[in-house]
Amino acid sequence: MAAATERIQPLAAGHTAQVRHRLSRVLDAFATERLGTQHFASVSGYGHGDQGREVLDRVFARVLQAEAAAVRLQFVSGTHAIASALFGVLRPGDRLLAITGRPYDTLEEVIGIRGSGQGSLADFGVAYAELPLDAHGLVDRPALKEALAQPTRMVLIQRSCGYSWRPSLGVDEIGELCELVKAIQPGCVCFVDNCYGELVQDQEPTAVGADLIAGSLIKNLGGTIAPTGGYVAGRADLVEMACCRLTAPGIGSEGGTGFDLHRLLFQGLFLAPQMVAEALISAELLADVFANLGFAVHPQAGAVRSDVIQAIRLGAPEPLKAVCRAFQAASPVGAYLDPVPAPMPGYASELVMAGGTFIDGSTSEFSADAPLREPYVLYAQGGTHHAHGELALERALVALAEMGALQAN
Repeated sequence: MAAATERIQPLAAGHTAQVRHRLSRVLDAFATERLGTQHFASVSGYGHGDQGREVLDRVFARVLQAEAAAVRLQFVSGTHAIASALFGVLRPGDRLLAITGRPYDTLEEVIGIRGSGQGSLADFGVAYAELPLDAHGLVDRPALKEALAQPTRMVLIQRSCGYSWRPSLGVDEIGELCELVKAIQPGCVCFVDNCYGELVQDQEPTAVGADLIAGSLIKNLGGTIAPTGGYVAGRADLVEMACCRLTAPGIGSEGGTGFDLHRLLFQGLFLAPQMVAEALISAELLADVFANLGFAVHPQAGAVRSDVIQAIRLGAPEPLKAVCRAFQAASPVGAYLDPVPAPMPGYASELVMAGGTFIDGSTSEFSADAPLREPYVLYAQGGTHHAHGELALERALVALAEMGALQAN
């Protein structure tokens, strides 16, 4: 462990150095929008004329380099924010094309790939097509050109690897894909699932051609203290369409109270650049240690990162569960609990999850989860400070050694 910590020191220093630039962007947004303590309060009831909410939206739009944003506690998850964008923009007869392979598990029932009768896009007559990734896990650009020969209202780009063994997409690559799409179909909406990617790189997808992005506040941008919520950002007309799905046509972005919790959202955004850097340092350590033990990891330590997720292929269910138990035992909340595989709403497979977090389900705090299916890949993310990641990793290595899983690698 000490040797690994020493090896990643230059990487840790690099991530820490980036905090200044990204924090500066947040502070500039606060200053430009004249954030004051009066914006921490909310209007009750309908939330009409809520100045705090309006300033919050404009601040997030600046940080996300977008024309507009809607930040709402009423979004219960990143999936909810993404679904609101999909249902808000798409209409019966439209075609949705996913160009980064199979979307994240929780979107399968939203689209209508799995399940039936609950009001999926398919139920409402939205056609769906999916572009498999190439042999290297990259977007198949020649096949994309062929797929866009048909009229397509929206392309869906998933920035993060999700539960796939592939590279996460960098912002520059997302920009190139948006340019390619627009060259073939100028009116096609480029929509990016931005979960886990915010503030990891200097630009967001909305700065390089994405029309709309969405994500969760209990991931990167919540800074580990946002109690719930999500966001959509991008072109103002598309953001409003998503909000009309969240609330109702005619209400759109004008409704929704902040429950006097705006301070936590502003403060979480202020903390986010530091928290993201700590999560990236934890990811570098996990990648270095497990790679040196002979496990396949994605990405490698020192590789360019576009999100905070670290994938580790453990190859069998028992080592995977052992690591999750160790991570849970090192958690600040619920350390006494034993994470066991269980069904989760929206997921096709049973999941094993380690995350004794202060905010339930928060993946900006150090956590890990995995679908219990081959090739048994653990996905770790988050971390309020990388020392927590180190402590959890130490316990995991002891657990793996005790069960003999390290000798085999």
